[in-house]
Amino acid sequence: MTSQSWRSLRVKKYQFSLRLFLFLNLASSLFSMLSPVYSISAITLPLVLITVISAGLLLGHWAWAEKKINIPAISILFGCLWAWHIAIKLPLLDNANFNYLVIALLSVLFVGAIAFSNNIIAFTFHSLPVLITCLVLGEGDQWLRMVYCFALPVIGISIQSVIQRRNDNFAQGLMYKLLEERQTLNDLSMLDPLTGLYNRRGLQNRLETLMSLDASGHYVLLLDIDYFKAYNDHYGHMMGDQALIQVSAAIRNVVRSRDIVTRYGGEEFMVLLTSTTADTALETAERIRQRVYDLKIPHMFNHSVATNVTVSIGLAPLLGEDIDGALALADKALYEAKHLGRNNILTSEALQGA
Repeated sequence: MTSQSWRSLRVKKYQFSLRLFLFLNLASSLFSMLSPVYSISAITLPLVLITVISAGLLLGHWAWAEKKINIPAISILFGCLWAWHIAIKLPLLDNANFNYLVIALLSVLFVGAIAFSNNIIAFTFHSLPVLITCLVLGEGDQWLRMVYCFALPVIGISIQSVIQRRNDNFAQGLMYKLLEERQTLNDLSMLDPLTGLYNRRGLQNRLETLMSLDASGHYVLLLDIDYFKAYNDHYGHMMGDQALIQVSAAIRNVVRSRDIVTRYGGEEFMVLLTSTTADTALETAERIRQRVYDLKIPHMFNHSVATNVTVSIGLAPLLGEDIDGALALADKALYEAKHLGRNNILTSEALQGA
């Protein structure tokens, strides 16, 4: 899981908490209207506002999920509306029924505890206006029970938040550690994960083995896919990866098993032809060029020219163990092959002769 995935998960949890809160408030307001706990049904202005606002926000958030709503602000708004509703309804009850205050407080605490099990601030903002209202209207009666009812979920949610935060930090730290280790393993790996060819580390390992056995008769081919940036821009990086896979397979199928094929850069390949002659190396380069062209991978590299994916190749001998010198000569030949029109092969001898 990447950092972006982690943030996406947190956003989804935030959205779920908000939607659950709005749904519970809508359900509670409708229940209070249609089937009140006490016989007196008081459809008050705050109760209507709770119904309308919760329904509107719920529908709006479903339609525009990317819009972020401030949960603490929403929670204190609904808390004040519930407190207002309680203050209006209590005088309508016979004998100032203080049990109603406890039940009303518990209802609000229930909604807050379910919706904000990991958000102590939102829970407090939602519940505190109702608690204060109940304490004031109760005139000291059952105040200890009310405070206890409020304090218990506050303590529970606080503990849950601490535990959740520690778990999240541990999981996130573990995720970053795993990503670092995966990157380390990729760096240590000798194979390119996309094409299955050797990477530069693998090339160096094979070179050391090769030079210890035989240091003569080797040739270096540097290949570059023509107009590959334009290919990515036109067809997308996914199709670009597929083209790289097909080209690398074509190269691998042409050369011998003892030759070394390396993905040298993004769209650049290096082939080390071992124990061969100049004529055979040139023939091999031509077979590679033709094999890639025969793949018939469509490539429109500008608005007026349409063709197939092709490669340009620079060829140079490996003298002794001077791999850097051979690569430099092959790179110059490759550059000139591209300058001559691409889909070309040029040897370092021909370049020096010119």
